[in-house]
Amino acid sequence: MMIDTVVVAPGGGSPVAGVSWPSIIAGAVAACAMTLVLLAFGTGLGLSVVSPWAGSGVSATTFKITTGLYLIVIAMISSSIGGYLAGRLRTAWEGVHADEVYFRDTAHGFIAWALASVLGAAVLASPATSLIGGTAAGVSQGAVTSAAQSSGPMEGYVDTLLRSDPAAQNSNGNPADARGEVVRLFTQSFRNGGELKAADRDYTAKVVAARTGLSQQEAEKRVNEVVTQIKADVDAARKATASLAFWITASLLLGAFCASLAATEGGGLRDGTWKRRR
Repeated sequence: MMIDTVVVAPGGGSPVAGVSWPSIIAGAVAACAMTLVLLAFGTGLGLSVVSPWAGSGVSATTFKITTGLYLIVIAMISSSIGGYLAGRLRTAWEGVHADEVYFRDTAHGFIAWALASVLGAAVLASPATSLIGGTAAGVSQGAVTSAAQSSGPMEGYVDTLLRSDPAAQNSNGNPADARGEVVRLFTQSFRNGGELKAADRDYTAKVVAARTGLSQQEAEKRVNEVVTQIKADVDAARKATASLAFWITASLLLGAFCASLAATEGGGLRDGTWKRRR
């Protein structure tokens, strides 16, 4: 049986600080750099496996799952490297019990992971917010910011509503006015998960009938179909955002674990105690 020799410094404490910030910062920076490298590689890999052509590339479900798994792989690799460096480069602790050294190494890896996560969030906050926010709310809230805006996600739905045979187009009035009114009506109604009111639905159907030459019943049917499509797209965006959030949470938790474990390995190899710990 191997007995650890403990030398206690005067005053009952360690002669050196319990936290080695230079090693933690070095590990966090290395983890962030490796994350950026793997993200760039993953972006290129993802673009190479998707295709706008039918029957080419991977399916949407496969792409989502693969993306989530790759996020976990990125977190595990980058966190392990950062944690290992934080443990291997830290200042030696003389006169500290083996259990305390193990705890400090674990804490160094965890703090390095936390610092890397904060730095990564600060660097990627703006593009990540735009991406996730645009995915979740682009359909329901990003149509137009003013009546004069000529393009937006809601424009496609209005195109579907007002599509007609050129021979049946109504020549009375300004078509742009009716279109702008419907865009504003839809944007206001579907903001924050709202619903198109019965009066607004009837009015929209009348506008569609006047613009397209459809009967009132056919116009109402088209309005209902487009409203259903809007809700389906919003729900799909919500589910995609929720799924992405769960994958990110899993990757962060696994990253914290890998960083802490790798730091204990780095510290143990530095002190020559890794095999005894195992």
